[in-house]
Amino acid sequence: MSDIVDVEVLENGCAIRVVWQDGRAARFHAVWLRDNALDPETRAENGQRLITVNAIPADIAVDGAAVRGDVVEISFRPEAKTVCFPATWLAANAYDHGADTFAGRLPEGAVPWDGSFEPERVTQPFDAVMTDDGALADWLGCVRSYGFARLTGGPTESEALLRVVERFGYVRETNYGKWFEVRTEVNPTNLAFTGLGLQAHTDNPYRDPQPTLQILYCIENSAEGGESLVVDGFAAAARLRDENPQGFALLSCHCARFEFRGQDGVRLRSRRPMIELGPDGELVAIRFNNRSTAPIIDVPYDQMAGYYAAYRHFAEIIDDPAMAPAFKLEAGESFIVDNTRVLHSRRAYAGEGTRWLQGCYADRDGLYSTLAALEEQERTAAQ
Repeated sequence: MSDIVDVEVLENGCAIRVVWQDGRAARFHAVWLRDNALDPETRAENGQRLITVNAIPADIAVDGAAVRGDVVEISFRPEAKTVCFPATWLAANAYDHGADTFAGRLPEGAVPWDGSFEPERVTQPFDAVMTDDGALADWLGCVRSYGFARLTGGPTESEALLRVVERFGYVRETNYGKWFEVRTEVNPTNLAFTGLGLQAHTDNPYRDPQPTLQILYCIENSAEGGESLVVDGFAAAARLRDENPQGFALLSCHCARFEFRGQDGVRLRSRRPMIELGPDGELVAIRFNNRSTAPIIDVPYDQMAGYYAAYRHFAEIIDDPAMAPAFKLEAGESFIVDNTRVLHSRRAYAGEGTRWLQGCYADRDGLYSTLAALEEQERTAAQ
């Protein structure tokens, strides 16, 4: 949808209607067009606006519009200003469509999965991701689509996981440090530092904001057991919505509370829903961590029993083996999860042998920024 065949001024200049060659059409308001003008007086070279919304005349209107090759030329009154919009830009930014407000709908591009998902689909060699931008873009794209990706064949040395993060963003330092050790400890500050099995969970729901990415990197693993499992929290939430709509509404409309106080001088608390939705019903985040759930006090008395029934139902879905592919990390292997979507867990492992992992946190803004830049670079090279 790139070639425009017609443009019409509507409602005495309040809007225009654009028609593309394939018959699709879209309307655009005059104030929206003026606010998003691409001329150098409106936009700096870095893409940031040079005007405020209050600088646009309240009575802004389209004075005239015409198709000029592959652009639409629009003049505004009372400014007597003319601006050109590429046909491809208008197509990419069209908003004249029905609003999708379906509660619990997946974000654009998110692909749901269950226990039949094969982790090999989202696996890349460590060296390829470290040295080849194409492999890096493919790997980061897996995180965007599935919320999960793996690396194999990495070095078996301390802090190698930091190299992974540095390829796309920045480490999120916390009270656990820039990175943390995941192995059995005496008097551990966190149950992750034991050989116990762990229920599938998202990390650090007690932070505000919580880290949006987590990397776990295996340096040694000769212990029996300790397999890793991952669960698509968005798929689990969608299943709860289908099986128990009222329970889904309770977990998304009321806040849970989370707390961590396992270290001297640290008291982390947050108040957020277990299933967070955007104003338009889009799934935003899953927060599920039984170990760190504080007393829930923001649910009315007459809804608390129903809330706990929904909480139990959600946990049963998350614990369902049909939801969770399992794999054992070997030395030099690692995986990354979108910590707002994908839950991870671990089966118990024996005291004999060694299981040494390191973990760290990062944030999606760096990952998405790097991925967008790589994709733009690829498009430019293809032109």
